[in-house]
Amino acid sequence: MTDTIIIGGGPAGVSAALYTARAGMKTLIIHKGGGALDKAERVENFYGSPGTTGPALLETGLTHAADMGAELASGEVVKIQRDVQDGHFTVQTTSESYTARTLLLATGASRLAPAIPGLSTYEGKGISHCAICDAFFYKGKDVAVLGSGPYALSEANQLLPLVKSLTLLTNGEEPSTQLPPEINIRKEKIQEIIGESRLTAVALEPDGEHIPLNGLFIAMGVAGATELARKAGAFVENNAVIVDKNMQTGVPGLWAAGDCTGGMKQIAKAVYEGAIAGTDIVIYLRGATISNENS
Repeated sequence: MTDTIIIGGGPAGVSAALYTARAGMKTLIIHKGGGALDKAERVENFYGSPGTTGPALLETGLTHAADMGAELASGEVVKIQRDVQDGHFTVQTTSESYTARTLLLATGASRLAPAIPGLSTYEGKGISHCAICDAFFYKGKDVAVLGSGPYALSEANQLLPLVKSLTLLTNGEEPSTQLPPEINIRKEKIQEIIGESRLTAVALEPDGEHIPLNGLFIAMGVAGATELARKAGAFVENNAVIVDKNMQTGVPGLWAAGDCTGGMKQIAKAVYEGAIAGTDIVIYLRGATISNENS
């Protein structure tokens, strides 16, 4: 059991880890790549970095966190779940499972949005981004998952026990993970999403073949903070996780920081929010410890 798990090894996640680890909290950072910063050729607008590269800054940050006592784990997070009895969080990657008393989402903003006609039209009208949230509503129905990797497989596994049929739509990609035989695979590109008041089908290239559907779950690429927040029961609005002044979501023990909370997408803002979140996590954990000792 870890005191806190931080999903994301960028500026927000590392900043938070510096505060939790220095306060003696057992801290685990789970990271996979560096998001937008990893692609930055030059960083000149952050304190103490008069001309470094994004990858170099990321590496320095992770090394700093490890030096302060944080544990590092590389992996793609596909699922998080909060136990309603004890409030602890379970984080599932493609290869490992971890548990913690608190959780910080700091994976950056989701920048992967497929340009498919009709997608935005049927958001919330047959299109979902969270199988653990909405699978029940599609019991006995025909659904599909849009994606091709481990995240798509995780969403599919949530749906399989409930739905009538499940199709994986890879939108022209080759599946990058092994799939159960119960899943139908269609590799064609999606021409458009069709419906009236709700989604009813997807049309595939090249000839517009219709695949009748009651629901479509979006799971492209890697699960971002907004998708993970939804799975934990937190509120998301305009592709941003809703937090208070202490970076707490509405879910006890769950924080979010960095690009995923919206606003200015800058390193300075991410570091600030990470510091606020890390400080508040320490206060929360110490309060819980005192409460347990007095009970």
